[in-house]
Amino acid sequence: MEKLLVSRCLLGHKVRYDGGAHGPYGLLQRWQEEGRVVPLCPEVAGGLPTPRPPAEIPGGQGGGVLDGTLPVLTDAGDDVTAAFVAGAEAALALARQHGLRVAVLKARSPSCGNTHNYDGSFSGHLVEGEGVTAALLRRAGVKVFNEQQLAEAAAELGRLEGA
Repeated sequence: MEKLLVSRCLLGHKVRYDGGAHGPYGLLQRWQEEGRVVPLCPEVAGGLPTPRPPAEIPGGQGGGVLDGTLPVLTDAGDDVTAAFVAGAEAALALARQHGLRVAVLKARSPSCGNTHNYDGSFSGHLVEGEGVTAALLRRAGVKVFNEQQLAEAAAELGRLEGA
């Protein structure tokens, strides 16, 4: 049975920057009951507290953070790059430890977003891009989906199990 990495906030855990949660989502709950889910909040794993100040990547590109060309900054201008990179590395370590090839991560998060991210202006403006964790996992060959792509994630799990 194929397991997958899932953002803890999508499982109803109150680990979001504002102390809130998303979900739980029915399919994610079912996968958790089946023992498929490896939960992680990269930001908490990287050492950040809950709640914590909102953070964004200028330009919204997590790959630039991994390459050392972009920071992750809070709305007060504090640099939290090291914590975001540490959280991404914790996610990758879990993926390797459990042989994970699929992740379902929180959309539009500076850690977990896989298609769009906030642009760093704290104005709510989205750009195409991915978070730090999503970028590192993708670079390692993990397929990253968000909570609006659960059907695609399920199809990928089915494909992997049928292979």
